[in-house]
Amino acid sequence: MSLKVISHEDCLKHRPPTGHPERPERLTAALAGISQIDGLIEIQAEAAEDEQILLAHQPDYLTSVKRLGKTERTIALDPDTHLGPDSLQAARLAAGAVCQGVIEVIAAPDTAVIALTRPPGHHAESARAMGFCLFNNVAIGAGLAACQGLSRVAICDFDVHHGNGTEEIVTSREGMLFLSSHQAPLYPGTGDPLDNRPGHIVNASLPAGSGSDEFRSLWMENLLPALEAFAPELVLVSAGFDAHWRDPLAGLKLKDEDYYWIGRELRRISRISAGGRLVATLEGGYDLKALEDSVLAFGEGVGS
Repeated sequence: MSLKVISHEDCLKHRPPTGHPERPERLTAALAGISQIDGLIEIQAEAAEDEQILLAHQPDYLTSVKRLGKTERTIALDPDTHLGPDSLQAARLAAGAVCQGVIEVIAAPDTAVIALTRPPGHHAESARAMGFCLFNNVAIGAGLAACQGLSRVAICDFDVHHGNGTEEIVTSREGMLFLSSHQAPLYPGTGDPLDNRPGHIVNASLPAGSGSDEFRSLWMENLLPALEAFAPELVLVSAGFDAHWRDPLAGLKLKDEDYYWIGRELRRISRISAGGRLVATLEGGYDLKALEDSVLAFGEGVGS
């Protein structure tokens, strides 16, 4: 068993306006957390090629982002999502890190990889940037896994916000399962469990104020059984840490140890059918201390 982290210092250069919650210090905090794990193998991220990005995004959208990415100033793609002079390269590195992780775990079973990069990705739809996200990193990784011959790929998302972009991209793709726990009501207003497609799309929501017991029960009763029944050949994780009680953008009350628990459970199931193959990518988490501690806890759980 080994635990690897993939990152790149150029992901610090994506700079939304001053005061924006998705700030470079998030990556510094996440790396400070994961670095406390003994025996960690560190890998430098490589930028995703166009062909990889097109596994999840429409050609016209990629062309538009590339054109806008030549900007010499920071521009707003929507009220929450910004693109600056170095943002396109950071987004390519974030997507590329997940692709590297997929290749790593296919080549070496019983390996777990955590991609610590930014910007995050799970709100980005096939033809639309939103929610701080430019490219949908985890969906790109899922598309690459399918191209590598894997026929059952699961994406597990425990960010406090629903991964609407991931669901939109994979909803019509055979052999992919999307599982999400999230707070509702909350941005972006998607992920209603009434819209679930058993065996393909499974959403489960929590009201504001829910804590450890509710979160763990939700996964144990609804999401983990669905994941195990699917028998994935690869487990991908959108690892958002903004359901932590300290986080300023939402209202759930998870603790550090809940991220250890979910990391351990997802890795356990990955060992049943996927040879231990698991790749996680950083999504949300906006309190720096909570992010550092939660990434450490999750990494220890995945590596246990």
